[in-house]
Amino acid sequence: MRLFKILTITAVGLSLASCVSKKQFDALNLNYKQCIEDAGERMRQIQDLKGENSSLKGQNDLLVGQNNALKSSLDACLSNAGKGSANIDKLVGEINASNAYIKQLISGKSKNDSLNLALSNKLKRSLDNVADQDVDVKVLKGVVLISLSDKMLYQVGKYDIQPAAADVLAKVAKVINDYDTYSVLIEGNTDNTPLNSANAPRDNWDLSALRATAVAKVLQNQFGVNPNRITAGGRSEYNPKTTNASVSGRGENRRTEIIIMPKLDEFMKLMDIAPVKK
Repeated sequence: MRLFKILTITAVGLSLASCVSKKQFDALNLNYKQCIEDAGERMRQIQDLKGENSSLKGQNDLLVGQNNALKSSLDACLSNAGKGSANIDKLVGEINASNAYIKQLISGKSKNDSLNLALSNKLKRSLDNVADQDVDVKVLKGVVLISLSDKMLYQVGKYDIQPAAADVLAKVAKVINDYDTYSVLIEGNTDNTPLNSANAPRDNWDLSALRATAVAKVLQNQFGVNPNRITAGGRSEYNPKTTNASVSGRGENRRTEIIIMPKLDEFMKLMDIAPVKK
């Protein structure tokens, strides 16, 4: 509309050119050119605003879609509220049952600690005079672990028991016989030095197993330990106490361990890990 007015005024101006001075005509012509430039700038601004409007419309459509998706999710959550409440109730029940079991364990802890301490003291007193550097005695949670070095028990690469070991094995047998309801596990262990022999022992598996059974036979035949209580086996080089990279380390790893422990059901009661009866 403004452009039309400008053109109309310009036309009138031209028609009146003969009636005005040259100075006035030049001024009107300059104003006309300025109006044309202003009109072009306004058209560019209109196009820019149209582009911005199109972009805003796209963003609005995206927000509307997101809002609809959120509304659908909310409706689904509300429809499942009843199911969620039931699951929460179940979870709370499981937590309460777990807490009750933990309280039961805590209440029995002091009792079991006292039993373990009494058992440990009694067993250690039985072995007080076994002070040889080749014998290591530990009592852990009602289990006696006696570790005997191979140089005291056997010759290098052999499995026959040396006579010098009889005194220590006699004391160990006395402890085993005093606790006649306990099980006895004998484990042979070697270092990682390989054996290559056509005769037994042919490898470290053979050597560790034969050494364990040799100790078992001495305990049975010489000191009267009931063989029904004994389990003997070899662990080869795969249960090291320390590194095999040094001479002293390999010496520690070559050992026979005698483990004296309650029967399985008694041991579980002692450890207070038996399942709760309902």
